[in-house]
Amino acid sequence: MALELTMILAQPRGFCAGVERAIDIVEKALIKYGAPVYVRHEIVHNRWVVDDLKSRGVIFVQEVDEIPDGGITIFSAHGISEKVENSAKLRALPVLDATCPLVTKVHNQARRYEKEGHDIVLIGHEGHPEVEGTSGRVNKVYLVSCEADVAALTVEHPDKVAYVTQTTLSVDDTRGIIEALRKKFPAIVGPDVNDICYATQNRQQAVKDLCQQVELLLVVGSTKSSNSNRLRDLGDEMGVQSYLIQDATDIDPEWLEGKNTIGLTAGASTPEVLVNRVVAFVGTLRPTQVKLLDGVVETVKFNLPRQIRNVGVPAA
Repeated sequence: MALELTMILAQPRGFCAGVERAIDIVEKALIKYGAPVYVRHEIVHNRWVVDDLKSRGVIFVQEVDEIPDGGITIFSAHGISEKVENSAKLRALPVLDATCPLVTKVHNQARRYEKEGHDIVLIGHEGHPEVEGTSGRVNKVYLVSCEADVAALTVEHPDKVAYVTQTTLSVDDTRGIIEALRKKFPAIVGPDVNDICYATQNRQQAVKDLCQQVELLLVVGSTKSSNSNRLRDLGDEMGVQSYLIQDATDIDPEWLEGKNTIGLTAGASTPEVLVNRVVAFVGTLRPTQVKLLDGVVETVKFNLPRQIRNVGVPAA
């Protein structure tokens, strides 16, 4: 008879407030306006979420010019450039902006620093939609992804430099880069560490705590998701065998052989239904006891756009 397996669920895990808001916007738009509604890029980086919304009449496009005149237009949680925003305005498209408010805060910081005459350094990953959106909010940014990038960096005004960061990076992810920037540009200014995304930091801290108790870590999330990949990397860095899986079907039963305790977490774009399916699947392989890690209980909520704020809310 197989020995009982202990599975510990990270807390917090899965959807953050920004993702919940973005998906809520799409669902309420479907209720108010009916299908189809159009979303530029994936609303969040999760295949299951995107496929579910497609089945309900959401059409995902790469660019605004693919949206027909009058089409209800939603911008993804990752944020957009000013050029994309203006192209929608020029066509008078009815827009609902699902950009995470924490991303919008970064956009505003970058614009403020630019108005003050600073050269803008953006800490982030090239090609990530959030980085593209932030880069398109100011005239010029210098992108750095690691300390080596800082060493090679030259700017026009080294005595007048400011930095902002991609929100899906944590304090730990950026600490070394910020220190390198401060050494190279002693007068540099930037946001307080408290401005870095709370959800990213909380999920990474939960993985660190989890990895002290488990022999295997499973992270449910998309391969496109920056924060999901980082959770898997953190497990590896802490010496725990770690895998990023999109759903339960990615699990290799051999991973569980010889293991007594495994940890389970999920990226900020991952719905709880996928976590539950992993728990159920593992339970078919071994008798499993499920426990919840002590951790932060998140209570953050972001307001919806006024056009749909009361959709689905019962009358008083």
